[in-house]
Amino acid sequence: MEIIQLFKYMLSKKSVTPDDGGLLDFIADYLEGFEAVRVDKNGVKNLFLYKKFGEGDHLCFAGHVDVVPPGEGWESDPFEPVEKDGFIYARGAQDMKSGVAAFTQAVKEAKNFNGTLSVLLTSDEEGEGIYGTRVMLEYLKDAGLLPDYAVVAEPTCEDIFGDAIKVGRRGSINGYLTIKGKQGHAAYPQKAVNPVHQIAPLLDKFAGVDLDEGDEYFAPSKMVITDIRGGMEVTNVTPNELKIMFNVRNNTKTDQEKIKNFLADILKGLDYELKLTQGSYPFVTSTDTKVVKNITKAIKDVTGVDTKYSTAGGTSDARFMAPMGIKVIELGVKNDTIHSVNERTTANEVKSLFQIFKRLIEDWK
Repeated sequence: MEIIQLFKYMLSKKSVTPDDGGLLDFIADYLEGFEAVRVDKNGVKNLFLYKKFGEGDHLCFAGHVDVVPPGEGWESDPFEPVEKDGFIYARGAQDMKSGVAAFTQAVKEAKNFNGTLSVLLTSDEEGEGIYGTRVMLEYLKDAGLLPDYAVVAEPTCEDIFGDAIKVGRRGSINGYLTIKGKQGHAAYPQKAVNPVHQIAPLLDKFAGVDLDEGDEYFAPSKMVITDIRGGMEVTNVTPNELKIMFNVRNNTKTDQEKIKNFLADILKGLDYELKLTQGSYPFVTSTDTKVVKNITKAIKDVTGVDTKYSTAGGTSDARFMAPMGIKVIELGVKNDTIHSVNERTTANEVKSLFQIFKRLIEDWK
């Protein structure tokens, strides 16, 4: 197949999390000559394909074949790719079957590489991610097959194709704050302890506040209030407690302990409980690393664009790779319609992404 034919074939497979739509078996057959490892767990399918060309570095291309549900309001069948006005429309067009098709074809066409080339795929990135890439990486660690470098082909570009790669990601800390009071009659406020009144003069001290200054890679870690609730939805009873939920997309300068100490200083004298959970941790791959330098050069060679290094956005399976010592970056097509109705990308972007990955393999040194 040529790249766009392969891309459209992948788009035609209904692979809503955790279903792979048969794509993992297809890719295993398509990459003839690669050793295949399957680690399926709890309905999630995971595939690792590798081929040793030489004794050098192990370079892995990683991604997911699962997509989010299409939702209502599409102008065409979300699992029947339609090419119109220079765009290809289908669920997963940007996130991320474009990337999977591009690196699958690039790896298939690789003739020589001074090291090992591999592909890691899962059917559970858009879901909880518990039994996906993380499970496969644990297996690879035990088997001595962990890559040295990885490229995750999530959509990263902003205004034009090639203008941004991810060299890291912020972490995500969820907070659950409960301010405890004493319920009472609204007509006798002196007999109650109203947690709403307690928190009101303090809220602006932490709501929307930057917890650090950020750095050359990361924006500041900001405390974002996501929910406030208390009381019984009546006008004559003051609440017994007030619950506040928040999220901090944290960089490497802010952690859970810093958040605890920050709030303790503000809430001094109040009766409160604080619970923090962390879904992902921040990481950054140095711009001096071989994979960053090589992908930057490949982008310039193929597109003429000077790319920038970013850590913005949400998260990806790269978060599981960095803690294992894998030098990981992300590059994919433009990110402007992911998860939306009428998700789309262009054939030119997919072709260019394929050429970049092919150049990365050919010129790796």
